[in-house]
Parts: sequence; structure tokens; C-alpha cells
Amino acid sequence: MINKLKKILSFKDKLFFSYLVFFSVIVSLIETVGISLIMPFVAVASDFTVIETNKYYNYFYKLFNFENKINFILAFGFCLLAFYTLRSLINVFYSYAMAKFSYGASCRLSANLFNKYMKMPYRNFIDKNSGDLTKTITTETLFFALFLQAVLLILSEAFVLISIYSLMLYVNWRVSLALTLVLGLNGLLLIGTISKKIKTSGDDRASFHKKIYEMINSSFGNFKIIKLKSNIESISDKFFKISNAFKKANVTNTGLSAVPRLFLEGLGFCIIISVTMFVIYKSQTDISGILPLISMFILALYRLLPSANRIMTSYNQLMFYNKTFDIISSEINQPQENLKRNSITFEKEIKLKNITFGYLQNKPILNKVNLIITKGEKIAFTGRSGSGKSTLVDIIIGLYKPQKGEIFADDIKITDSNIAALRKQVGYIPQSIYLFDGTVAENIALGEIYDEERVKEVLKQAKILDFLQKEQNGMNTQVGENGIKLSGGQKQRIAIARALYSNPTILVLDEATSALDDAMETKIMEEIYDIAANKTLIIIAHRLSTIAKCQKVYKIDNCSVELIKQKNKDVPD
Repeated sequence: MINKLKKILSFKDKLFFSYLVFFSVIVSLIETVGISLIMPFVAVASDFTVIETNKYYNYFYKLFNFENKINFILAFGFCLLAFYTLRSLINVFYSYAMAKFSYGASCRLSANLFNKYMKMPYRNFIDKNSGDLTKTITTETLFFALFLQAVLLILSEAFVLISIYSLMLYVNWRVSLALTLVLGLNGLLLIGTISKKIKTSGDDRASFHKKIYEMINSSFGNFKIIKLKSNIESISDKFFKISNAFKKANVTNTGLSAVPRLFLEGLGFCIIISVTMFVIYKSQTDISGILPLISMFILALYRLLPSANRIMTSYNQLMFYNKTFDIISSEINQPQENLKRNSITFEKEIKLKNITFGYLQNKPILNKVNLIITKGEKIAFTGRSGSGKSTLVDIIIGLYKPQKGEIFADDIKITDSNIAALRKQVGYIPQSIYLFDGTVAENIALGEIYDEERVKEVLKQAKILDFLQKEQNGMNTQVGENGIKLSGGQKQRIAIARALYSNPTILVLDEATSALDDAMETKIMEEIYDIAANKTLIIIAHRLSTIAKCQKVYKIDNCSVELIKQKNKDVPD
């Protein structure tokens, strides 16, 4: 666990954690001093003559020139009150520092995971479930804060327990060992039974939580279809069953977590009462002679039992969120692209040399593909579904790395040092367009601080600016989640504007107009050809009308690419 924590926590978090561990030692010493001061106070308060017979009491009595013994005891009491007030303030500060550390680490971890996911290779990203990624970033990192709190509580309370227990051994080792034997055996019993059940419920919690996220995403994503199928009740029933199972896991954890505290507290005080009764029975007199000792042990147990309970509760919490720890430690090691920002030009051609790629081992989709794309060309890729059209284009624009072969831009090999510069030259218009719930301008800039003049310019190029200004709120028009407030053609035009915003030299259409009717597709394609007059245009399409003006058409079949001259030749679907 320690090695995994080292990988998860940042340097700042590790430093903060070290400070808290050191501070917890200080807190434990203060707690021990607080316990040890009770016995002398009770001793002197119950017998004033101790001030004269005890050299320590007598020393302070004379040092501060007390007029009488009452004043000495009152001063002793006020000092204890001040000490316990300071002790409480220090504990409050420690609790605040612990919360600040755990939730701060959770916040930084959440941002770190988001950053790692965004830097994940595209090939790895498509194998992930977006609901899982969302759950890990938002929820599992929050649970990780509780996991960290449990670790810190175990450490701090362990120091307290060791310090006070050492004091108890010093005062009376026989009674202390007897208490240790009884409480220790029962503690092990609780770990062997309660903790095991809590760990199982923690695994169930993680599993059902994942299913909840997946079902919410799939249901909201298919909201219209669900409405049309009118199967809301069955879906709601399924969601309730999953949610109810998630609830049961949490209820099991909460219910069982209270058992150690109630059990240990009851057992501890039963032991103290039993010991007191035994002493009275043996001596056949009152216990005034050992009252200070009894008082110290009662107070020690009063402080030790909550420590033992917190350790047990925190241990159970570690078991309950153990799956979270496994998820975080696994996700934090996701592969990342380590890209440099070296520049690269595309003034002449992009060349693919013996490119081989496949999603599964020994099952290539593309095999030894050779291809040259000259700057300014309008080319198209066609072929049956699953033949590798989109995959080939993703390799050309630098999203996939070929398993074999090389790619060159103006005779410079594309590597991790310059692939980011190639990607920045690409404007991409996908088949499925996602617009987030924001303004048109925000969707076009996609996270950047946008240039209003540039936004207007690309909206004008996409032939939608006039409509937005006359019928809507211009570039500040709210599009709704996934562009639900816009028509298919309007979404398409905003996607075109988004692709043009960075002024790319390569424009890619991945079956971008396949969802439009013939008339709208023809109109938009005419506009795209005009927009791409001075750009390299790469089109993936099935319809012949979409690629009518392309200079070259490639058919992909049986892992190979065949060039078909556009003029005077039909292009097979």
C-alpha cells in the first residue's frame, strides 16, 4: 500500500503527509500528558498532606509562595483547565489540517487523472467507458479522500494508544497486560468477522456504483429512443434494483462500523467495574487508597477506547474503500503520450510507407499500405463498413500510431517529437457531432478563450452566421446539451466552423454528411469544396455524390488500398 500511495500522491502531498505524521506524534504526547496529570491532581485533592510529603508538590508550593494549600490546588486546577483547552484547540487544528490534506489530495488527484485521461493515446481511450472515467474522476477521488483520512486516523490514534498504553504499563503493568489480553483478543475477533464483511460490501459498492453511472449515461444518451419505445418503467425498475443494491452495501458498512465502538466501550468499562469490585472484595474496605490509580485507569480507558474504536473504524473504512484505492492506483498508471512541440511543415506531401495496423494481435486491418497525399489534393476513401477507412485517416492525422511502417511530412519522419504539430494542422468534422451545453462561440473555440472576430469569420464561412444573428442570439446562442436546440444541418455547420477555427491546412470529413438528406448534403458539400479550395481535403464516405469533386478516390478492401482515378470511372460503394 505504501508504494502505491507514493505513486498516487504528489510531492506536495507527501510533504504534507509527513508533517501530519510528525504532528500526530506531538498530539499523542499531549494526550498522554493530559492523562498522566489527572492522577496527581486527584491525589492532592483527596489528601492535602501530600503537598508536604511529596517533594515535587512541595517544590512548586514553595516556588510560587502559595499562602495555603487550597490556593495551590485551585492553581493546579486552573493550569489543568488551560492545558485541556489548549489540547482541544490543537486537536481541532489537527482535524482541520487532516481534512485539508485529504480533500486537497483528492482535488489534485482528480485534476491529475483528468489530465492523464486527456493525454491518453486515442487508441487506449476508445477502449474505455466514459462513465467509468467520469466516476473515477468525480466520485472515486472523493472516496480516496476518506481512504486517506482513515490512514491518517490509524497512524495518529496508534501513536496516542502507544503513548497512553506505555503510561499504563509504567503505573501498573499487571492490570495493563490483563486489559490488553481481553481487549486485544476481542479486537482480533472483530477484525476477523466484521471487517471481512465490510470489505465485501465495499467491493459491492464499487461494482454497483459503476453500473449506476453506466445506466445514467446510456439512458440520458438514448432519451429520445426510450421515450419512443415507452419502456421507461422497465428501465426505472432496473435502475432502482441497482441503486438499491448500492444502498445495501452502504447500509452494511454504516451499520457494522458502529459495532466495534459499542462493543469495545461496553467491554472496557465492564472490565474497570469488575476490577473495582474485585479490589473491594479482596480488601473488604473502601478504595480511597487506590482512588488515584483507579481514576487514572478510568480516564486512560476513557481516552484509549475511542482511539481503539477509531483505529478499528478506520481499518474498516480502509477495507470498504479498498476497491477505490485499487481503482485509483491502476488508473494513475494509464499510458500517456509524451509529446514534444517540435514544429513540422506540410508544404509538399504526406507519405505513408509500409503501414500496418490492427486492433487485435495478428489481425491487421491495414497491411503494408503505401500512400502519398499531395498538399492541396482533394481525396476520398471508400469501402465497406469496417474495412479500415476511418482507421487509415486516423493514422494519417496522427491519432493512431502504426504498428509497422513510417509516416513522413515533407520527408521528415513523424515521431512523438513533432506529431502534435501535425495534429494542429488538421480540422476534423466527425459523423457524430457532440456539442456541449454552452454557446455557439464556446463550442467553436472548444475550451479556449475565443476571438470574437475569428468566430464570426468561421460562422460566415460555414453559412450560418446570418441565421444566428437574425433568428437567434448570434454567437451567444445556447445550443443545449449535444446541440439539442439545433437542427442536424445547423449542428453540421457549427462543426464545420469549429474545424475551420484554427485555420487548418488539412480538412477531414469522416462521413460528416451521412445523417443529412440528399439536398442538404449536396448543398453543404458544395460549400465545403469552396471552403477547402486552398486546403488538403480528405473525405471518408459511402455516397458517390459526396466525393464527386475529389481528384483521387481510394478503395480500401482486404487490408490494402487501391487507387481509383476519379475521372470517367465509377467508384464502387
